[in-house]
Amino acid sequence: MSSSRGGLTMWFCDGLLVGCPAGCLLRRTSVFGTNVYAAVSSVCGAAVHSGLLGTSGGTVRLKRLQGRHGYRGSSSHGVQSQSLSHWISSFSLSKGGNSVCVCVCADCQADIAVVMDSSTNIGQRRFNLQKNFIAKLAAALKVGATGPHVGLIQASDSPKTEFLLTNFTHPKDLLFAIRQTTYLGGNANTGKALLHAAQSIFSSELGARRGHPRVLLALVDGWPSDDVERAATFARDSGINVFIVSVAKASPEELSMVPDRNFSRKAVCKDNGFFSYSIPSWFNAAKHTRALSTRLCSLDQLLCSKTCYNSVHIGFLIDGSSSVGYVNFQLVLDFLVGIARSFDISDVGAHIGAVQFTYDQRLEFGMFDNDNKEDAIDALRRISYMSGGTSTGSAINYAVHNLFRPAARGRNFLIVVTDGQSYDDVRGPATAAHSQGVTIFSVGVAWAPLELLRVMSSEPKDTHTFFTRDFSGLSDFIQPVVHNICTDYSHNN
Repeated sequence: MSSSRGGLTMWFCDGLLVGCPAGCLLRRTSVFGTNVYAAVSSVCGAAVHSGLLGTSGGTVRLKRLQGRHGYRGSSSHGVQSQSLSHWISSFSLSKGGNSVCVCVCADCQADIAVVMDSSTNIGQRRFNLQKNFIAKLAAALKVGATGPHVGLIQASDSPKTEFLLTNFTHPKDLLFAIRQTTYLGGNANTGKALLHAAQSIFSSELGARRGHPRVLLALVDGWPSDDVERAATFARDSGINVFIVSVAKASPEELSMVPDRNFSRKAVCKDNGFFSYSIPSWFNAAKHTRALSTRLCSLDQLLCSKTCYNSVHIGFLIDGSSSVGYVNFQLVLDFLVGIARSFDISDVGAHIGAVQFTYDQRLEFGMFDNDNKEDAIDALRRISYMSGGTSTGSAINYAVHNLFRPAARGRNFLIVVTDGQSYDDVRGPATAAHSQGVTIFSVGVAWAPLELLRVMSSEPKDTHTFFTRDFSGLSDFIQPVVHNICTDYSHNN
């Protein structure tokens, strides 16, 4: 590995051995961070920071670290590092060992739609270079029947689908299809192409696989002719991870002609740097395929993928009657906190809300009141015990109308925790909730009648009904409830 190589991509590896040559110089190297941390630097530049390597070279182990905020610059080994407000990943160095981590797309199973630029702006020559880049990217992805699937759409005046995700799952057939793609010309209507791809390519009827991450990669030569924001919003709402690769960005003289200079930031899944990629020219684009393919296959970084953990809306309906008691009420809250911790609660992810009931109902916090997990869990823990009677039926009606918005089946869940007999009818309210797409889990404790629990719970009753004699047994239900929520979600989405 030469000392001038930069931008080492380490999205998958827990540990990777690399060699640094003797006489490694620090020219053209940018070092960020302090001590053993480095980001956006050459391997040798990072090694100087830790003092592990001298000019004689050697082997070091790199380990991926999570991103950091507010990292201060410092001077180390004669190198002044720069400060960073934020980055999404970095790596540390330690003494080399014997094991090696193979760090590519071995387990990648994403469905990837590529939107290529076929506008007049790119021209025939650069269009051919773009096809070569896509072919090399497909090879790096290791496309196969059980691996990544790739579809291709051309962006021009109107989008044109060249082939679907399942048309070519053999590498040779796929490469041939890419090279057979013909140049269209016209406007670079990337927004239209993104919307077309998001609305059609990823449908199960056209071959998109259920439960597989969905990635939409747009290649843009210069800048788009149309607006991309509407298409990007639709893609995000549909669980599609949009990447933008900008090639040959506008020069300072051309900026006045660009309709929206922030098009890339608006189009990507999340404006955190991970989903945007810049290539100076099509003539050297091929050397970027490995780094880009690794990003596309970094499943833990694909923040817009819809899973049960980041897509469901869970309402907690909590019995606050006198028979529960203060101590047991805290055990109920602990149980609900355990469930909440299992989900990725955020403004674009999962949401939770809570209602406490006796004869009356009290909205503790709404489904969309907290946009991060920490605040949501704090809100749960702050719930104060009411004490009173038990009217579960009225509480179900109240929760359905005050917690949930209309959503696709398998998205809205209501977990009812109660310790006794309801003084009102529960069958009617529960049936109404089911018909409105709300899946009910009934969790009974102590004197809660099993028949009542099964009347409330959704089908199949056995996987949506839980009972324990003692409040301390609630913790045993955390994982089964979470598992069954995800089973319901997967079945319906």
